[in-house]
Amino acid sequence: MNFKLKQSGYRFEAYKDEDVSIFEKLFDIFKELITYTSGDFDEAIDWLKALDKEYNLTTDDYTIDDFIEDLKKKGYIKEEIKPNGGNKISITDKTEQAIRKRALEQIFGKLKKSASGQHQTHIKGLHGEPSGDLRAYEFGDALDRISLTESFKNAQSRQGLSNFNLTEEDLVVQDSYHRTQMSTVLMIDISHSMILYGEDRITPAKKVAMALAELITTRYPKDSLDIIVFGNDAYYIKIKDLPYLNVGPYHTNTVAGLQLSMDLLRRKRQANKQIFMITDGKPSCLKMADGTYYKNSAGLDPFITGKCYNMATQARKLNIPITTFMITSDPYLQQFVDQFTKSNKGKAFYSGLKGLGELVFRDYEQNRNKRTQ
Repeated sequence: MNFKLKQSGYRFEAYKDEDVSIFEKLFDIFKELITYTSGDFDEAIDWLKALDKEYNLTTDDYTIDDFIEDLKKKGYIKEEIKPNGGNKISITDKTEQAIRKRALEQIFGKLKKSASGQHQTHIKGLHGEPSGDLRAYEFGDALDRISLTESFKNAQSRQGLSNFNLTEEDLVVQDSYHRTQMSTVLMIDISHSMILYGEDRITPAKKVAMALAELITTRYPKDSLDIIVFGNDAYYIKIKDLPYLNVGPYHTNTVAGLQLSMDLLRRKRQANKQIFMITDGKPSCLKMADGTYYKNSAGLDPFITGKCYNMATQARKLNIPITTFMITSDPYLQQFVDQFTKSNKGKAFYSGLKGLGELVFRDYEQNRNKRTQ
């Protein structure tokens, strides 16, 4: 039974569960499962059936088969013909976007955000978001920036009410920040260690990338985000490819990832550029001039780490800060990350998987607020 109580402008009601259809409940779970299975529809459905058997997610009137049919009708999945003539079901672009949106809601919903929906710099000027500060009026300031209340106060305190006269020297304006743009490259480690030791580290990294991509494309469309993955080699992937990302039997060629990231950023017109690197291990691989690979997983190889420090220094000279998100607590590896960060004058975070998304988002916002055009 509902009850209502009015007091001081607030209304209190008994909690009422949202009226969500079975399809919507199943689809929410399906989006999570399809991320963990790297886009494998059949495996995701097998997991969904197992969950249904344990938690009774469906009814006699609406089964998993009905759910699959609705996914087809709504354009979330499509049937394809395999080379051997068989059928294969895969997700569509519509589902990929829905997964990115879910990732954004999961991560961004945990952050306490300001009401402003645009990035700011600390360079004050004529246009942009209010900074909350006041300053003396200058020729050329927009009239709608004048704070009448504070201006009248200045005139009153200067000459009183008996001889009130508002002059230019009494005028103050609401200060503002210029809006700016940012080019970001997100590097994701896809070496084998990202799934070792019974811990799935690649899925949280994918979620962060998808959420960041959705944030930038929907809320900050003038910003850019490029995704680089690095194992033995480094290569660029499209945002739409993120749900299908998997690790491989690779070592960690951090230098290749940094080289490709810096090449991408050199071509960007934005003045503000940055690299985010998500990794859980030490650099253990280099590609040599003759095409062969130099690999050493035994420890911190001075030859490999030296190349990494050189890349960090090059990025610093190009005014490209590198923020490293180290998703391991191994103190042995902090030695490398600390020196790498010092070479770049960047930042490093040592984080577990649980808080990774919040860290990346907070740092993205903070970097945008600090950088200038």
